Amino acid sequence: MSAITNEFMKEMLARSRGYSIAILKKGPNDDDPERQQIVWEHGRRNFELREAGLLSIVCPVMDHDDIKGIGIFNTGKEELQKIMDEDPGVQKGIFIYEILTSRSFPGDSLPE
Repeated sequence: MSAITNEFMKEMLARSRGYSIAILKKGPNDDDPERQQIVWEHGRRNFELREAGLLSIVCPVMDHDDIKGIGIFNTGKEELQKIMDEDPGVQKGIFIYEILTSRSFPGDSLPE
């Protein structure tokens, strides 16, 4: 590993910017008989949000009963609340969500 200097850290921290994180959780209607189709449409919407540059990273969570996914959005908290309120899974009560504000570094990405 490379040595990280104080100057490098200060430079990187100055480049960081705000993002919003949505934590998708199990909703009260998780057992809806139409759940599979609703989740499919939720996924389609995620692809649309990615294409629009709003959803930077989306991570379905597979091994937790209550947390169903995490998304990092290139929006402010208020805009993300509007986006989440329009999600088909949220509207049908399959999911509920929590929004957190965060900071990260432009250009960060998951490895191929």
